[in-house]
Amino acid sequence: MTGVPASATGGSSSTRGAASGGRGGKLTAAAVNQASVWNVANLLTMLRLVLVPGFVALMLADGGYDPAWRSLAWAAFAIAMITDLFDGHLARTYNLVTDFGKIADPIADKAIMGAALICLSSLADLPWWVTGVILGRELGVTLLRFLVIRHGVIPASRGGKLKTLTQGVAVGMYILALTGWLATLRFWVMAVALVLTIVTGLDYVRQAVVLRRRSIAEHRAVAEETER
Repeated sequence: MTGVPASATGGSSSTRGAASGGRGGKLTAAAVNQASVWNVANLLTMLRLVLVPGFVALMLADGGYDPAWRSLAWAAFAIAMITDLFDGHLARTYNLVTDFGKIADPIADKAIMGAALICLSSLADLPWWVTGVILGRELGVTLLRFLVIRHGVIPASRGGKLKTLTQGVAVGMYILALTGWLATLRFWVMAVALVLTIVTGLDYVRQAVVLRRRSIAEHRAVAEETER
């Protein structure tokens, strides 16, 4: 006889086991969370980030006007744009959304497009004001999203998706050493991309204003209801 009830002894053992299991569970969960960063969606995002310096090197190789190097640069740009279509879809469909992906994905998007535009303008293939309008809109919308995030999330619109597609096609055509009617065609595709860039940018501003006003009105209504 130990003077200690068997249930107490068992309980102590169970408690120690639970505590040990709890610690093990936390370690396991932490390991799983850490490993989840290396999912397919995030790997595609990382690939886009790695492609940026490679794209710039190919774009500017041999003075930046060699058709062969420009074709390779276009291939790198195309891969980056195509993977952009899949990583977000995979993350949402298979529950692979991570904090890393939320931060890295938009950075990768802006990095490859910004690198392409700046390279084209530095080579005098694209006016600097075009690069300024597109990059200014992208940075402005990103900042706007952060400013109103406490009021809600501005969802991506169909116009925004069409803008991204048109920009990708237009910039891709400028990366290639096109001549003749294809060079004329890319001018008009870029013109359409610019119009969509400006229109969708203004629409995001409108949505942000509406979202903020609605959020403030809802908070006031809740406060008034509470006071009653």
